[in-house]
Amino acid sequence: MGKIGLPLAVQFARKGHKVFGADIDPESVSLINAGRAPFPNEAHLDEYIPNEVAAGRLTATTDTSDAVSASDVVVVVVPLFVDHEGQPDFSAMDSATADVARGLRAGSLVSYETTLPVGTTRNRLLPHLEKGSGLQVDRDFSLVFSPERVLTGRVFSDLRRYPKLVGGVTTASEVQGLDFYKSVLDFDERPDLPQPNGVWAMGNSESAEMAKLAETTYRDVNIGLANQFALYAEANGINIGSVIEACNSQPYSHIHNPGIAVGGHCIPVYPRLYLWTDPNATIVTAARHANAQMPERTVDRLEQEMTSLDGTTVVVLGAAYRGGVKETALSGVFPTARALQSRGARVLVHDPLFTDSELQEISFRPFRRGEHADALILQADHDEYLAWTPQDVPGVQVALDGRAFLSEEVWKPSCTFIRIGN
Repeated sequence: MGKIGLPLAVQFARKGHKVFGADIDPESVSLINAGRAPFPNEAHLDEYIPNEVAAGRLTATTDTSDAVSASDVVVVVVPLFVDHEGQPDFSAMDSATADVARGLRAGSLVSYETTLPVGTTRNRLLPHLEKGSGLQVDRDFSLVFSPERVLTGRVFSDLRRYPKLVGGVTTASEVQGLDFYKSVLDFDERPDLPQPNGVWAMGNSESAEMAKLAETTYRDVNIGLANQFALYAEANGINIGSVIEACNSQPYSHIHNPGIAVGGHCIPVYPRLYLWTDPNATIVTAARHANAQMPERTVDRLEQEMTSLDGTTVVVLGAAYRGGVKETALSGVFPTARALQSRGARVLVHDPLFTDSELQEISFRPFRRGEHADALILQADHDEYLAWTPQDVPGVQVALDGRAFLSEEVWKPSCTFIRIGN
């Protein structure tokens, strides 16, 4: 019942199904059963949960096996982490799968939505389900992979906008998966798509697994290319923003924007899941390396402008990995702060979505608007920062915009204003 699972459960309930939400966190379960969201900033969630709980269509529990035994469909959305060497940690997935297997009953459909390395559904999860339940796929139950394709903060709108991909370990499983998702989702019209928006059959679970990895890895590779263009542009007096704008005026160019960091649960992680089964993908490896270097390269640029960072106070604006989201998963704030500290800077961090105590809990000294600082780095493009001026950071000598977000006209008269790529 996390930031993807809970909105999915609410969506299914709003379509008239009786839904059990299983989670290992008793506090989250209690909040959901009280009609409250256990996390903030998911559009419509606070509005929808009370109605579904009150109607008896949504109930949360810590007993996964019990919930599975009472269900016709089991949707699994638990974390899959990757360590620093790119090795996936299946412990949470294996534990959840064991719980599912203990409660699995004949006739059920199991759908995994967590992004997985290619082949995981068939080669790892299916054997666990069959062994733990004593049932056989097709004869007793169906199994599909159907990747979540939504962003936190806008899950309900994304569910309508993007096709739902379904791949079964067998043809019969896929048919049952297609029928289920057609019953729980509605879709916006998309005349830009090659086929009508809706539930798309992928042919097998491996194709669905690769589709999710490929679409996210593409973004990482594209950003990596943009970042390398930006560093070259900086060294040669070129404005990368105008270059990208010019390139993208032609319909075959879709260059993304460069930036200080690629963070979050998805883009930094899924290329590593892809590389786990395709280690020869040298382009993917190079892009991941290029993007991981960007916080350090950005601080290098600030140090060049300041001559030295030793003894300076630098404020990093944004602890979140992206604007508008209260989430620090693999956020660029961490490597940026480390790079600044390694050069002797005193680092302060501000984020409008986090309290001072919450910033302190993740080992940052909070910056309060109006405090003195010698320099600032914009790390997350929160809308609130559009209203900031140099008067909000008295003493600022250099403002480095890591997201091409701030207004040059506002900052440049009072301090040196620079962006990545110009």
